[in-house]
Amino acid sequence: MTITRFAPSPTGYLHIGGLRTALYCYLVAKNKNGKFLLRIEDTDLARNSKEAAAAIKEAFAWTGLSYDGEVIYQSNRFDLYKSYVQKLLDEGKAYRCYMSKEELDALREAQRAAKQRPHYDGRYRDFSGEPPSGVAPVIRIKAPQEGEISFVDGVKGEVHFKVSDMLDDFIIARSDGTPTYNFVVTIDDALMKITDVIRGDDHLSNTPKQIVIYNALGFKIPQFYHVPMILNHQGKKLSKRDGALDVMEYKRAGYLPEALLNFLVRLGWSHGDQEIFSMEEMIQFFEPGHINKSASAFNEEKLIWINSQYIKQLDAKRLIKELEYFNLSLSNHPKAHELIDLLRDRAKTLIELADMARAIINVPSNYDEKAYKKFITGDALANLKVFNQTLQAHEPCSSAEEFEVLAKQFLEEKGLKLKDLAQPLRIAMVGGAVSPSVFGVLDIIGYQNVIARIERLIDFEKYNKL
Repeated sequence: MTITRFAPSPTGYLHIGGLRTALYCYLVAKNKNGKFLLRIEDTDLARNSKEAAAAIKEAFAWTGLSYDGEVIYQSNRFDLYKSYVQKLLDEGKAYRCYMSKEELDALREAQRAAKQRPHYDGRYRDFSGEPPSGVAPVIRIKAPQEGEISFVDGVKGEVHFKVSDMLDDFIIARSDGTPTYNFVVTIDDALMKITDVIRGDDHLSNTPKQIVIYNALGFKIPQFYHVPMILNHQGKKLSKRDGALDVMEYKRAGYLPEALLNFLVRLGWSHGDQEIFSMEEMIQFFEPGHINKSASAFNEEKLIWINSQYIKQLDAKRLIKELEYFNLSLSNHPKAHELIDLLRDRAKTLIELADMARAIINVPSNYDEKAYKKFITGDALANLKVFNQTLQAHEPCSSAEEFEVLAKQFLEEKGLKLKDLAQPLRIAMVGGAVSPSVFGVLDIIGYQNVIARIERLIDFEKYNKL
């Protein structure tokens, strides 16, 4: 069975680079009818944040990336890690090193002066003497001293690390007994039976150390996939200015979770020329071996476009529910679905959709001065008055089509063109000269409210002329 995991550290909020990694892990597992697990790597007790851990789970809930089973917290597993440290000590595969920090710093300085790679020299590897007093030892694993460590990465292909260039007997437990990152990650991945490790390529240099630990403990080595980073357009590390935000900031900015995931899956992977993917399609088509070897550039315009496509396609009921987050309740509005359908092609974000909806359903508190002066002329006002009288004398209109038929009859009788009535009507209805189909707007506002808003504009012109 394919089992993947996402393993963030709760020292900050989940950013989109992490969410993309989580998405890739999720898709690989679901494609194979496997399991996707969540592990919180909270061994850094000084830097951990309960709020950050909660925010990670909140982001998962919002995006719908459901994980299997319970969340695993490394902070609850220290006794387990210590037992494996002791196992390696008992088997002679690890040892206590009493080298002080000052001694190690002096060694590295001398190596640099000799133009050598700074590294631990193994002086306590086979030590059998009396340990120095007053020194709390670290635990080092016996790493290979020659040759190379190689593996086939699912993204990068064959990867080779020459031992003499980058590996020494590295620390697996600190002097206070706490285990190190590479040690606990390896233990957890092995015990959780992770088959595929998908992570950012900033972890590539950790992989040979983890392979040493896998081999020392007799664990099966998983398939590794190291995914290139997301960069900005200048090819540099993504910053907050470029889009490296807390995932929930995208919710607050009016993006739909499906759109954000669709955007992220395409940052480093493709399936022909297809741009819009349902979750079912992502699961069906995603293949980690097809992840790009080169870094991808964050493109906000593309994200906005994808978001607009989802707003156009999603069920009105779903969008009405989403708008509640932006303090807009349409659940009791008699024309809520018609309002969404009227606006969905014009909105790029849910914030825009909410603002446009409010502009229609709320009585204008003021009128756009430039539009007012341009379109509310003496003739326009006179036409509005007569049209309002026509409305009041007619049977109540209950659809956009009925408003349109009545307006066209009125225009024909008066020898007017649509522009002579449409723009003044828009200003009366929404306070400005920009809106969707004016007859659609009239339908949403409703017959009696249309009459009232026209009367309000007439009164405004009478007493508050701009």
